[in-house]
Amino acid sequence: MGFLDGLWRGRESEFDSGSAATNSIQLTKRHSQVSLTKQGAATGNLRINLAWRMRSSDIGGTQRESLLRHPFKALKPPEVVGHSQSMVNVDLDLGCLYELKDGTRGVVQPLGGFLGDVNAPPYVKLSGDDRFGSASGETIYVNLDHKDAIKRLLLFAYIYDQTPAFDRTHAIVTLYPSNGPRIEIGLDERHPQARSCAVVMIENVKDEILVRREVKFVYGFQGELDRLYGWGLQWGRGHKSKAER
Repeated sequence: MGFLDGLWRGRESEFDSGSAATNSIQLTKRHSQVSLTKQGAATGNLRINLAWRMRSSDIGGTQRESLLRHPFKALKPPEVVGHSQSMVNVDLDLGCLYELKDGTRGVVQPLGGFLGDVNAPPYVKLSGDDRFGSASGETIYVNLDHKDAIKRLLLFAYIYDQTPAFDRTHAIVTLYPSNGPRIEIGLDERHPQARSCAVVMIENVKDEILVRREVKFVYGFQGELDRLYGWGLQWGRGHKSKAER
């Protein structure tokens, strides 16, 4: 943020934009919504990715060392390390509550094997279940060529098993439209006991596809998100099979 930015406070943008190098939009509390229709991206497959990482300081705890002995250590950024099963038990899942224009409601998620379909209702499909935070993460596809059939989609993330809190996983959900910059929503707010998070709502409002940041953390799971947004589904406790693990 340069000092000249203060001279332009009268100019309000529709969203916070990232740098030209990253070609991304960050949805924030202040600028929480963007129109895919207005940027010509309301067609084709919308790719939605959940990725996360852990810092070594999060995994092993903070080790304090004397700055007199290591004066340049304070200038060194914390090391970012990849995932492995032996390192830490991390399993974030990406899911989607959907409501179609004909009233059909349901969920697409790894738990229970509700993977959806991209070429038939609900026009939402999960590519698979990433158990250990690989580089590809977890991805959901939405076929916006059938946007006229879609009323609303709530993308959410939840912690399966004994994953540390969201603020330690440095999770980020990224939307890749068919046109224009990608859209990023970070999940690093401090909610130590939260197990689920409503991340982003995609709505068809008067034939305009709007993407709105939610980032609402709850202490329960999908049933609590359902009640919060009035989906009206029936929920039961589920477990992943060993094959899914």
